[in-house]
Amino acid sequence: MDKLTPNPANSVPLTPLTFLERAAIVYGDSHSILYDNISFTWSQTHRRCLQLASSLTSLGLGRGQVISVLSPNTPSMYELQFAVPMSGAILNNLNLRLDPHALSVLLRHSESKLVFVHSHSLPLILTTLSKFPHTTPRPSLVLITDDVSGDADAVAAAHAIDTYERLLSRGDPNFRWARPKSEWDPITLNYTSGTTASPKGVLHSHRATFTIALDSLIDWCVPKQPVYLWTLPMFHANGWGFTWGIAAVGGTNVCIRKTNAPIIYRLIESHNVTHMCAAPVVLNMLLTRAEPLKNPVHVLIGGSTPPASVLARAEEVGFVVSHGYGMTETLGVVVSCAWKREWDRLPVRERARLLTRQGVRTAAMSEVDVVDPASGVSVKRDGVTSGEVVVRGSCVMMGYLKDLEGTRRCVRENGWLYTGDVGVVHGDGYLEIKDRSKDVIISGGENVSSVEVEAVMYAHPAVREAAVVGRPDEFWGETPCAFVELKERLERRPTEEEVVEFCRERLAHFMVPKTVVFKDALPKTPTGKILKHVLRKEAQVRSPSPLIVR
Repeated sequence: MDKLTPNPANSVPLTPLTFLERAAIVYGDSHSILYDNISFTWSQTHRRCLQLASSLTSLGLGRGQVISVLSPNTPSMYELQFAVPMSGAILNNLNLRLDPHALSVLLRHSESKLVFVHSHSLPLILTTLSKFPHTTPRPSLVLITDDVSGDADAVAAAHAIDTYERLLSRGDPNFRWARPKSEWDPITLNYTSGTTASPKGVLHSHRATFTIALDSLIDWCVPKQPVYLWTLPMFHANGWGFTWGIAAVGGTNVCIRKTNAPIIYRLIESHNVTHMCAAPVVLNMLLTRAEPLKNPVHVLIGGSTPPASVLARAEEVGFVVSHGYGMTETLGVVVSCAWKREWDRLPVRERARLLTRQGVRTAAMSEVDVVDPASGVSVKRDGVTSGEVVVRGSCVMMGYLKDLEGTRRCVRENGWLYTGDVGVVHGDGYLEIKDRSKDVIISGGENVSSVEVEAVMYAHPAVREAAVVGRPDEFWGETPCAFVELKERLERRPTEEEVVEFCRERLAHFMVPKTVVFKDALPKTPTGKILKHVLRKEAQVRSPSPLIVR
């Protein structure tokens, strides 16, 4: 038995790129992509990705080099998730909402050689490149347009070397793509949000992306050939791994450039959408519609804790909601609220409350725990004692690009990745995130969970969205400050005092917001996360509002 060791036949590097080859055989004539009046089959998508990978190689691009993409969820954006790594290069999806300065920092940090840019973001990328120092090489540009035929006249104006379609058309459809030499070779580089001062470029391997793609399909019980609507930006952790995962099950990718309720509902109905991912804010946006769905739509939400009131309403409309937790450093969902059949017998509000918990590790994740950050000892499973959420498994990142010290702070010598999230473990073993460590409000020596306060505020019948941050206070140190976006077409808008009183009836007094600010819209990231650092700055300059006295 000792002589039965790894050999070339049983140790082929794992990579999600092989999903595309299989899809072309098994689902070759089935739709792979739908977008406006554009449609492709899986055999066509496979061929187009090979052609594009071939063209990239002919440009001298390949192993170890970074190729960036600045595009919404278009067919080209989807194809590039395969084509770039099939050339051997490392894929870098860029956030569309970043400003030119931030983008220039990331492009220089990654030393990107080529940027595929959608025509709508052309002014953004040109301004970005103008901020490069004269001594720093600039990446070349390839222009993406929504017209499959391409726009050759736009190339000169864009200072691009080619259009996407013209570059693709010159490639070899029989190209032998560059398989990874090791499953530990990097496949994608994703930058975490809010890190332009000190960029955190998260590198993931072929092995990790292979694992997360299949694990996510299993955990969400995705069947063969689903119809998947791309409401989640692909630039957000490669669409939580579903860019590759949908190929594994031969699904139809319904691409969407803009996310608003009318467009989403139109596509759900016209294409019989079965699955989609979204942040809670997107789900909340969809619930402004009163009439129920014709057919159930499975929605995987993540990014922040969904209020129970939103989940209960979603069930009434016809959305079958699953709740997951992950981060850029784990690429996709590694903790999910695994549903138990006995919960189906509970009242809808109780089911919604249980679903707000993040849950348990997914099948492929080795271990997840909540520990005392100082001692590393597991906290009590009492649903009260909080600690830092830690994870380990094959989905964990390789590390931060050019930041060994930052990697060591996050991935400790004890073998755990420290997430920076504060959570508790309930008696049934289910994890619940209480806050980001940086979002915990310490008021008069008491820890206030902004998530708990927000959950109460979402239960107010007039509140559409709410975010709670700490506001400096001379006496208490800091106090909760609530920013509120009200629902439209209200017969009467509540006052600040009424919102405070609503919270006071449902929370310990030290947790009740001392300041309430009504806003037309809360600032958000492209993935729907509320930008709390923006709200913190606003809270710091506001005068104290003595709405409550403890």
